[in-house]
Amino acid sequence: MEQTVEQKLKALYELQTIHSKIDKIRQVRGELPMEVADLEDDVAGLETRIQKIKYELDDLEDEIVTRKNVIRDAQANIKKYETQLNEVKNNREYDAITKEVEIQGLDIQVSEKKIREFGFEITSKNQVYEKALADLEERRKDLDVKKEELGTITAETQKEEEDLLNEAEKAQANIEDRLLFAYTRLRNNAKNGLAVVTIRRDSCSGCFNQIPPQRQSDIRQRKKIIVCEHCGRILVDEQMAMEVEEA
Repeated sequence: MEQTVEQKLKALYELQTIHSKIDKIRQVRGELPMEVADLEDDVAGLETRIQKIKYELDDLEDEIVTRKNVIRDAQANIKKYETQLNEVKNNREYDAITKEVEIQGLDIQVSEKKIREFGFEITSKNQVYEKALADLEERRKDLDVKKEELGTITAETQKEEEDLLNEAEKAQANIEDRLLFAYTRLRNNAKNGLAVVTIRRDSCSGCFNQIPPQRQSDIRQRKKIIVCEHCGRILVDEQMAMEVEEA
């Protein structure tokens, strides 16, 4: 059965009323869902960073062990070459062995320098590591608090929101696709989510611009769907709004 314009307007305003209640519930949660998501990202990022630093510290420790082994082998070689010096038969052999001793000595010096550098780097990374651990503990505490807050608010409002979402779905079934599309577009573009608004004090209650008397009269007659010339929202008279809210 074809709906009258008045029935269409009432169906649209009813849907708007339901959606406004849902919006109010979600506003109570405020920025908490985003804050929780941001903190979860922070925690994940810090955990990744800490793991990376641990790998780097392990690599540095391995490098120190490797350099210590180089020093140990070089010292053993020097002892071996020093023993051979006592058995040389000519200057050429002496020079060759002396050169090897020098090379091993340089290897020791380079390795000792590297060990000191690795030690400094380990100290620096340990400081970063400790700070990251402290930051992680702080973020986890913040996350637990925010999750608890969000959980409490969600538990208090979840049933009401689900019921309203079911009501909205039923209300949408009473609205033709063309109007529902226009309503959804208006609602998505409006910061306050209002697509259908009343006349209040001779003005659009969506954008607060004044509505000419003749246009107000047309709206009260409910013979056609009229939108605000300034914001494009669908306009209904206050009496209709009261009828819908009391129904």
